[in-house]
Amino acid sequence: MDVPATGSWSGSAGGQARARFDRDRHLRALRARWRTASLAAGWRFPSDWALPEVDAVCAAVVRHGSNGAEMALAGLARARAAAGAGLSETLSDLAALHAVLADPTAVDGFVSPDVDATPARLLRVTALAWADVATDQLVHTEVTDPLTGLPSAAYLRTRLGEVYRGETGDDHVLLVVRVDLGEVSGWPRLTTMILVADAVRAVFDTGESYATLGPSAVAVLARRDERLASRGVALRRCLNERLSADAQLRDVVLPQVSAVRLPATHEHACALLTDLAHG
Repeated sequence: MDVPATGSWSGSAGGQARARFDRDRHLRALRARWRTASLAAGWRFPSDWALPEVDAVCAAVVRHGSNGAEMALAGLARARAAAGAGLSETLSDLAALHAVLADPTAVDGFVSPDVDATPARLLRVTALAWADVATDQLVHTEVTDPLTGLPSAAYLRTRLGEVYRGETGDDHVLLVVRVDLGEVSGWPRLTTMILVADAVRAVFDTGESYATLGPSAVAVLARRDERLASRGVALRRCLNERLSADAQLRDVVLPQVSAVRLPATHEHACALLTDLAHG
């Protein structure tokens, strides 16, 4: 898989220019062959293949051979993960590069990439670098409900854990908005929950945590203070205004807003969320 550096560095400006020309020519040729092989191996979106890190890998291979390209390959794997490429696709792309380098006579790039034939060292470097970014994205991604845009119940469980570690459950309360949608279907059902989420965001806009608990319930984790009662009233008013403004939603049962006291432990609070989601 090793490709020696091309050209030679001489003391003359002409020799240096020639060396740069040769390297650039080999880099462009390698890049074109690699892209052809990767697309033939199943790269899904051709426009997404070219990244700056691709050129860095080609430059490292042209100058130092594959043994000197590990750092560049790790950088490309991280970039692939950040761009949303899956691990299988990333490794197939690496296999395409290996196949191109293993068969220099295939100038058109039509080779047969085989992940199993790729050196284990390069697979390991690439997979670990990809996993570093993918894992970080998973940890820091807040899962949201696609309809309302509100975080999921899992997010609220995490926030409750933070509350119970620092304070007691008596310092907070759950305000639960529930809508009886048993007789509602289609667009009115979807619109109702979108408007409910919009009202919750409008009233609780000072750092409170909220989430969807199910297809017809939303909960807000609010501090128990002197503002709680007035904000509960404001939420009811906001919900009524939004739902009554749409002629299709006037027959929808008005949302019920209730304050639910938190139990003594985080474990019981999580169980409470489950009950509220199905209640």
